[in-house]
Amino acid sequence: MRPNYKNWMPKGMIFGGFAVTLVFLISLIIFGCTGIVSGTLKTVLFIVLLILTVIAGVITVWMVLMYRAFSYNGKRQMSKQIIEDVASNVSVPDGGKILDVGCGSGALAIACAKRNPKAEVIGIDRWGKEYASFSRQLCEKNARAEKVDNTKFRHGDAVRLYFDDESFDAVTSNYVYHNIPGDRQTYLLETLRLLKKGGTFALHDIFSKSKYGDMQAFVKRLKDMGYEKVELIETTEKFMKKWEPVWMELSGSALLVGKK
Repeated sequence: MRPNYKNWMPKGMIFGGFAVTLVFLISLIIFGCTGIVSGTLKTVLFIVLLILTVIAGVITVWMVLMYRAFSYNGKRQMSKQIIEDVASNVSVPDGGKILDVGCGSGALAIACAKRNPKAEVIGIDRWGKEYASFSRQLCEKNARAEKVDNTKFRHGDAVRLYFDDESFDAVTSNYVYHNIPGDRQTYLLETLRLLKKGGTFALHDIFSKSKYGDMQAFVKRLKDMGYEKVELIETTEKFMKKWEPVWMELSGSALLVGKK
């Protein structure tokens, strides 16, 4: 049995993009290129439908490229590269505890469990409708396929974590917080609340200013709060090929935090 980590770009969205593009294209042909309507209305419909067709087509192509880049089974396997890179920063003592926030299909939690076979790894996710193919059952199935027996998966919310303060030796997350509306820096502080002294928080995400605000100021804030090691590491060049345009936002940055 092989693990199936899915793809964070769902096929349903891609098929939906193709369908919308096709609808706009057919409408363009019917109303903009035939004699059903005429005059100014025909011109307006032609321009509007042409613009909508192009926009829908570009978005669909973008989704296809994203799907190919993040596929675990494709040539790029960028998701696997990122997962392994994040997990490489996590090393806890025997009997330690690791939390993966927004575990999705279980990939990062399982990677951490492999590297720390005598630790307890807990993955939490709300498994929302937008990612209907991800589930707790899928995570558990993937853990069995990888022959990992030190993982547990639970429902949870990154905004309101139900664990006690300083209850984990390491906390990880990959491409989660930028999807949550609100103050992401506050969510990071809520996550850091769970970290034991001497623990590590390894996070990979898209740290754009529009989503996270000033992250350099946040790094300074954490240092002022007494965190021993705070690094914001650019990973775009590391995981993105030269031919992949920047606007695809395929990668991002990693935030590494060590607590005294």
